[in-house]
Amino acid sequence: MIWSLLADGLVVVHFTFTAFVIFGGFLTWRWRWTALVHLPALAWGCWVEVSSAICPLTPLENHLRDLGGEAGYSGGFLAHYLVAVLYPPGLTWHIQWVLAGLLVGINAVAYGRLLAQSRSR
Repeated sequence: MIWSLLADGLVVVHFTFTAFVIFGGFLTWRWRWTALVHLPALAWGCWVEVSSAICPLTPLENHLRDLGGEAGYSGGFLAHYLVAVLYPPGLTWHIQWVLAGLLVGINAVAYGRLLAQSRSR
């Protein structure tokens, strides 16, 4: 039971990290220091997206599920939990690059505003 709860908790951490990678640039509008944490997380997220790598949290979750007597899954975290939303059928290498571009674009807007505010002060 404890292993399953730990695996579920890890899923929450993974979702939170994924949301931070996507939208964390906007946190810099309130707390500028978050850029020091967000920029490496954003680089990691882009690398995982375009390289088809598996985040180390995924095998850890599967291991915890195995210890809890549950079945793990193959592939990556996002592919397993968000496949219908983020990874539609027919996903190609080109679409993955577009998704990475959107990730960078969303955060370019966030950091662009931050830079504009810094210059106006």
